[in-house]
Amino acid sequence: MKNNKIVIYIGILVVGVLLGWLLFGGSSNEEIDHNHDAVAATNQMWTCSMHPQIMQPEPGDCPICGMDLIPAESGSDGLMADQFKLTENAMALANIQTTVVGKGNVEGNTIKLSGKIAENEEANAVQVSYFAGRIERLNVSFTGEEVRKGQLLATIYSPELYAAQQELITAASLKESQPALYKAVRNKLKLWKLSENQINQIEETGKVKENFPVYATVSGTVTEKLVEQGDYIKQGQPLLKIANLNTVWGNFDVYENQIDRFKKGQEVMITTNAYPNKEFKGKVDFIDPVLNTKTRTVTLRVVLSNKDDVFKPGMFVTANIEGSTAKNDEVLTIPASAVLWTGERSVVYLKTNPDQPIFEMREIKLGNQIGNEYEVVEGLFVGNEIVTNGTFTVDAAAQLQGKKSMMNKDGGKVMTGHEGHLGMDNNASNKESDHTNMNERLEVSEKFQQQLNSVYNAYINLKDALVKEDSISTSANATTLLNKLNKVDMKLLSDNKAHNHWMSLEGEIKSSATSISETSDIKSQRDHFKHLSSHLINAVQLFGINEKVYVEFCPMADNNNGAYWLSKEEKVINPYFGEAMLTCGEVKQVIE
Repeated sequence: MKNNKIVIYIGILVVGVLLGWLLFGGSSNEEIDHNHDAVAATNQMWTCSMHPQIMQPEPGDCPICGMDLIPAESGSDGLMADQFKLTENAMALANIQTTVVGKGNVEGNTIKLSGKIAENEEANAVQVSYFAGRIERLNVSFTGEEVRKGQLLATIYSPELYAAQQELITAASLKESQPALYKAVRNKLKLWKLSENQINQIEETGKVKENFPVYATVSGTVTEKLVEQGDYIKQGQPLLKIANLNTVWGNFDVYENQIDRFKKGQEVMITTNAYPNKEFKGKVDFIDPVLNTKTRTVTLRVVLSNKDDVFKPGMFVTANIEGSTAKNDEVLTIPASAVLWTGERSVVYLKTNPDQPIFEMREIKLGNQIGNEYEVVEGLFVGNEIVTNGTFTVDAAAQLQGKKSMMNKDGGKVMTGHEGHLGMDNNASNKESDHTNMNERLEVSEKFQQQLNSVYNAYINLKDALVKEDSISTSANATTLLNKLNKVDMKLLSDNKAHNHWMSLEGEIKSSATSISETSDIKSQRDHFKHLSSHLINAVQLFGINEKVYVEFCPMADNNNGAYWLSKEEKVINPYFGEAMLTCGEVKQVIE
């Protein structure tokens, strides 16, 4: 009986332990799971689909637009902050190619320098008046007029000269008794640049002349008129600036690490866009001994014969010079197609992983151009792999993902067209976690592409008006572009990602086109056209217009800052300079 009780007690104890494990053990697991979920929830960040720069630790409304915040992606792609990834499909679509950076030998290669034509200061002259008075007649009508030595430039009435002539007539009657006085009066007139014949004529006739002529002392071209007819002038006051353009200077910039490759007397071959099939010989005449601390360059000067009036001051020219270094130095060189220019910055895109299409923007400092390559002074090393074809496409991908890019050196910021940036919203709202595909051509309807094509055609008309330097037509075509832009139906974009990108681009395009339409100043129109082009290039790249489009670039536009534009043809016709530099530039990319 006692044994049966013990068995019953043991059974109850076992059942109790089992029930306790089931109850309390299960609760412990649930609590652990619950705590894990709490930690995950704590680490969750919330963002706005329209303003991905907004990041908050809890849900709520966007402080900019008021939209509901959505969960942000965790960013578990393993990339550094400035890196971004392209898909293999995007690489193939844009024909993106890379090259490993190596060193090249510059000895025996032609070094290309860019420069400008300037007046030969040694041949310049300032025509002055040697006596005070009033300009009764000015025979020079406009700047640029040719004058010859001895040509009548102006006629001046001078009270001082009138009185001096009367003194001469009086002194002439006393020259026997007061020869010193007579001689002093004649010398006074000579100091005022009256010739012996003029003085003798006054003395012989005994008549005083009211107006006296001013003759050109040199031959040349009038580069500046400093007075107008009817002006009162002082003795020694400049009247005209005259330049003798039979010879001109070509001024070129040379980086400090390349100075030893050039020497005085070195032969130079000069080319210019005005005469693309001609070469002109010159010699290095001067190398500035003072370094420009801002650009880290010195000026190399070439004197050019200009008897046929080929070169115009201000004209852009290129010098091809054989490198003369005896050091047989090797320098780092990269293809010109790899470089994007903006402002004072030059950038390339590095492929940071040899096995994966991961890229990163890198600022570099360039030296001189050698053939179709540039010397790299800073920013790259031997073995770096850089994009050499499709560079603009890679840059567009960086902009769309909010990474550092050509026009947005800080990355992640949304800039306005007035600031000159191309920064784009990074679509952090993409729940499908495919932000690495944002650089690809987005799938949109053919009807939307047709409407975008109408905007593009209006842009081409605007570009052609700038080529002709017709500011009135440029303004009118900008208004037409705005009308076409207003007819683009955003409802055709069913995809949220495409819709967001178009909203951002449309605002920038509209801002730039509006600025162009509201001014008749051609320089201001070209400044806004640069920004308009940048945003429309992004739109065409992203959505397509069922037409081949050429992206062209001129490094000398925008005061040598460089600028892009779109064209229907491969032939370069530059909208930033008009007739002055119609063919300056090159094709940087073809968008199919």
